[in-house]
Amino acid sequence: MRDRASQTAEAVCLIRAREHLRAADQRIVDDPFAQSFLSPAGRLGLAAAAGAPHLADVAQQLSSGLGTFVLARHRVLDDWLAIDLQDGSPDGSPDGSPDGSSDGSVEQVVVLGAGYDTRAWRFADALRGRPVFEVDHPATARRKTRFVAGKGQDWPAVNRKVVECDFQVESVPQELARAGFDPGLRTAWIWEGVTMYLRRAAVDRTLRDIATHSAVGSSLGMDLWFLLDDPDLRASFLRASTSLLSVLGEPITFGLHPDDAEDFLARRGLKLEAGVDAGELQRRVVPDGRAVYPAIWCCRARVLGQG
Repeated sequence: MRDRASQTAEAVCLIRAREHLRAADQRIVDDPFAQSFLSPAGRLGLAAAAGAPHLADVAQQLSSGLGTFVLARHRVLDDWLAIDLQDGSPDGSPDGSPDGSSDGSVEQVVVLGAGYDTRAWRFADALRGRPVFEVDHPATARRKTRFVAGKGQDWPAVNRKVVECDFQVESVPQELARAGFDPGLRTAWIWEGVTMYLRRAAVDRTLRDIATHSAVGSSLGMDLWFLLDDPDLRASFLRASTSLLSVLGEPITFGLHPDDAEDFLARRGLKLEAGVDAGELQRRVVPDGRAVYPAIWCCRARVLGQG
């Protein structure tokens, strides 16, 4: 088990905090709480972005749209959660198409690999006291708890449950049960920015746990990396660039292509309802035409039944 908080989790938090500096009508997501979780280095980075906004655009180009994808996936998962928190919404997609529909309100929310996720506070009104279980590696979870204790007293009151768990070696259902999770209730599961850093066995086990430890009709929103197999230079660069994450100790280890997802999920008790690739993300939620990294996508699935 690693003994330090996730560095990619803070990088993602910095991207959300930086987006908050944009004009309201140009934001993909609006997270006023994100900056509270930044380290001194992160706050310096945010100050630099505020002082020289064009640098963010340069970074966006150099990263092939990875930062925009981080924001776009967050927004789509937000939109799906908002639907799950409604009572019997007939529509399940951000733009009004029929995919991802919900036939009833969820009773609890689980954020797997929560990092510095702030949905418990941003969705406080819609949650109306329903519990949000934030599951993450102990090092990251404890660091977040320290930040909340120091800065969260003026934030909305929420029913937030911190669940320390290492996906690679520990049982998610067991740790959730200790925190009061009820497997008989309809649940909205959010698994964001995690699967690509896990071994296949851990992804398989977690998906099966979701399918067998939540009520029929529970939902799962997640993002997945896949290997671009085009023979051109751009695809070659993107394949090579994923190796850079190894420097941070969080290498890319798992991928799932959109074409393979329906069968993969079905064999684990989940029904694929919606898949959203980079082009669709850009069309739905990016207001200013920023490019979206092409090798990651989002999907929404439904729990078919227990056991």
